[in-house]
Amino acid sequence: MASGKSTVAQALAERFPRSAHVRGDQFRRAIVSGREEMSPDPTAEALAQLQLRYRLAVDTAEAYCGAGFTAVLQDVILGPLLVDVVAAIRHRPLSLVVLAPQPDEVARRERQRAKTGYGASFTPDDLDRVLRAETPPIGYWLDSTGLTVGETVDRILDQLDGSARLT
Repeated sequence: MASGKSTVAQALAERFPRSAHVRGDQFRRAIVSGREEMSPDPTAEALAQLQLRYRLAVDTAEAYCGAGFTAVLQDVILGPLLVDVVAAIRHRPLSLVVLAPQPDEVARRERQRAKTGYGASFTPDDLDRVLRAETPPIGYWLDSTGLTVGETVDRILDQLDGSARLT
């Protein structure tokens, strides 16, 4: 959260001639009754809803790819679940980018935006620890601290056939 995912994914999608920006969080927000939010100690239902969210995002991205679009799927995917989500994506070529700005930069960005992603459950430092200690180091990890959106997108585009490529 506040790593620049939505802004960067939108700007990246805009660089392709035929593309779709799939926002994973839209599937979380679609649950209007009975939603269980993630926490450091999630319930079984919160984990089930998270996996549903990822499955719906992957299915949507796959549908766009099947129709000839470049799908830019954007979400928070931490820990070993990243491998599961990547394995569920069938279309190739497949590139993975992990935005990993420093936690103090994430906290600064969070203070400057209207919406709030952090609260009593998670801090930028908490999620950064999970990202760096528990998330498999696959794909292209980009520390976007100090980069503009355009510079971040340029670096991503430079790596889509390089370290970001998984297949």
